[in-house]
Amino acid sequence: MSERVIAPLNRGFLFLDSHPAGCRKVVADMWQAVPARKSDRDGPVALVIGSSAGYGLAATIAGLARAGIRGIGVCFEKAPGRRTGTAGWYRTAATADLAREHGRDMVFLNGDAFSDAMKDEVADLLKQRYGQLDYLIYSVAAPRRTDPDTGVTYSSVLKPIGEPYRTKTLNFDASGTPEVTEVETAPAAGDDIEQSTAVMGGTDWERWIGHLSERDLLADGFTTAALSYIGSPLTAGIYRQGTIGAAKVHLEATARTLNERLEKLVGGRALTSVNGAAVTQSSTAIPGIALYVGLLRSVLGPDLVPPIDQLTDLWDQLTGTRPLTLDDDGRVRLDTWELTPPVQKAVADRWNSATTSTIGDLADVDWFHAEVQRLYGFAVPGIDYTAPVDTSVPWPDPAA
Repeated sequence: MSERVIAPLNRGFLFLDSHPAGCRKVVADMWQAVPARKSDRDGPVALVIGSSAGYGLAATIAGLARAGIRGIGVCFEKAPGRRTGTAGWYRTAATADLAREHGRDMVFLNGDAFSDAMKDEVADLLKQRYGQLDYLIYSVAAPRRTDPDTGVTYSSVLKPIGEPYRTKTLNFDASGTPEVTEVETAPAAGDDIEQSTAVMGGTDWERWIGHLSERDLLADGFTTAALSYIGSPLTAGIYRQGTIGAAKVHLEATARTLNERLEKLVGGRALTSVNGAAVTQSSTAIPGIALYVGLLRSVLGPDLVPPIDQLTDLWDQLTGTRPLTLDDDGRVRLDTWELTPPVQKAVADRWNSATTSTIGDLADVDWFHAEVQRLYGFAVPGIDYTAPVDTSVPWPDPAA
């Protein structure tokens, strides 16, 4: 056992350690936020790729608590060692414990979701333990991907397309005081767009479906959803109109291709789910997003819909608890609360007035700062951060 007091040491929005007890409480709180499931029967077999953080974590917990899924979660996390484990490591352990307590048979695999070795491991486990797959949720945000066929490694970048992008952004100094500054990002060059699309587009999602189909592991009516984001016009220059946006366009095009294929193959479907804004480990790396989300929270207050509520809604639509509602491009829209004209105008007005001296009155900076800390298990109500905590939490045992 390795016990110690863990303090929140960070460089900007990146924390060097995670708090196991805080991460466990975050997961428990998310589970409690999901409306109780009405059926005691075994739920559908599901695979969540990217199950340990952000929307993928919410999809996993909502699927377990609401839809009663059983199956597999795949993620890529670092074990405890000289430093603590990653927050996703501790969140996965907590999710596995809750799943077991509620009688859900959920196995978590830690490794490279882009590799064929992981696809083989998942397929073998499905064949041995669960049978055919009813649902696949794809929620992968990664800096790089190695193509299993060619061995070429691609790297994604956050860049605008065509011209430099200058935007306001929110930071916190060493004492936690908020600062509004301006940053400029150089435009994509060379093969930046192609590289980013190879990582964050639909290529790997399509490869997963093909791999499982070849093993005859897609059930009749199989449904797959890739989680995506469009966002506000205020951040479009670096997001939807940038390299990551190009990758998301590719993801949506892949959904249409997969939908046609699955409909013929198993009477199934493929779609993208456009989620609303949230504080995640991925989103905090995007220039301007921190400021935007802080302002959005100030405008909406408790009406800002957290990821766990969004993904509960998605599972209800996927499983038929309520009708599946698609936009004209065949996407589930879980972001409509964010993008209404009155909300966007209110946020834009505050954005235009935001400076270091005014930000405390315009944005919910205390909420945002705490949300960033909670990504790593800090600032969680009910946790005694002066007490030593065991950091040597093991990875969930598939046999447990």
